[in-house]
Amino acid sequence: MKRSLENEQDYLAAKFHINDSHITQASHLAFLKIQSWKFAIRTPAISQQYRNEAQELIRKSFCSYVPNSYVLSEEGYYFSPLN
Repeated sequence: MKRSLENEQDYLAAKFHINDSHITQASHLAFLKIQSWKFAIRTPAISQQYRNEAQELIRKSFCSYVPNSYVLSEEGYYFSPLN
């Protein structure tokens, strides 16, 4: 007789751990980008080109526009039946 439900606790725990690690690393990288940008803004000895590059990095990283349709598509909204 087949079991109707599989116990996937190990798989779910490993997946959660990987996702948590990825989020932690991404947030640390974001913190470092912001810290570098603040340093560039406050230090008068740094060239204007470096300041512009740091500002462009922040703009590309955090201020990019994503349309609603893309988010809904990525979350599978269009693939499930509507209630």
